[in-house]
Amino acid sequence: MKLGIETGEQRKNNYILYEKMEVRAKKQLGQHFLKDESIAHRIADSLGGLSPYLLEIGPGMGVLTKYLVDDGRYSFSAVELDTESVEYLHQHYPSLNVIEGDFLRMDLAKLYGQNVSIIGNFPYNISSQILFKVYDFRNLVPEVVGMFQKEVAERVAAKPGSKIYGILSVLLSAFYDIEYLFTVDEHVFNPPPKVKSAVIRLRRNGVDRLDCDEALFFKTVKTGFNQRRKTLRNALKPLGMSLEGVPSVLLEKRAEQLSVDDFIVITNNLRQL
Repeated sequence: MKLGIETGEQRKNNYILYEKMEVRAKKQLGQHFLKDESIAHRIADSLGGLSPYLLEIGPGMGVLTKYLVDDGRYSFSAVELDTESVEYLHQHYPSLNVIEGDFLRMDLAKLYGQNVSIIGNFPYNISSQILFKVYDFRNLVPEVVGMFQKEVAERVAAKPGSKIYGILSVLLSAFYDIEYLFTVDEHVFNPPPKVKSAVIRLRRNGVDRLDCDEALFFKTVKTGFNQRRKTLRNALKPLGMSLEGVPSVLLEKRAEQLSVDDFIVITNNLRQL
């Protein structure tokens, strides 16, 4: 077949021809395949080797995978939901342990039973959910290196006082040191997203557990940000708990102005009505 200019129909279907095999980027899966080898290499090099086990989420056609599969530091696996990508990975990386399934449904404790680092050009439609799952399994995940939409990456790495500081900023910074590594332009993906992307790194800090009821801490943070324009005195009313013991100086602030330690103080001073 004579190669020519890509037709409108081909662009519409977002087909990618790669080594004689087509993998269709599926919008419903949030797929944008990275095609820049230098960025893939840079993401792989950002890992600190904090665990002998490494899991890649959403490898697609393996642009990042190729820099990890032969790295002797890791027992490496990849989890992929897309059946076309799974077939591609089996053909091109026969030694790779491919887990066909949904990362959000995986029980990391049962699958690994020990520490496992996580890496990936994460599907944008579930990237926040991936981070909430990391939070749930924080005692098993010492390190995460991931590509996100730029606004999500900035929100996760935000500090108290920022307008974009939010629930994930607080929850993750309680247990991880978070670094915004670099920004990635749209044109290095196929199909290109409509927004810029960014790579961030999370590394476990020295906190094993918070000095408070962690379940109530989570609930307090989430409730505080659900009405982020209100002061905490009003935003926390849906908790149905007494705020009398909470320092007034904290209750007069909004959630975005509070640090992890501030939320711990609030949590410890909440009382059942």
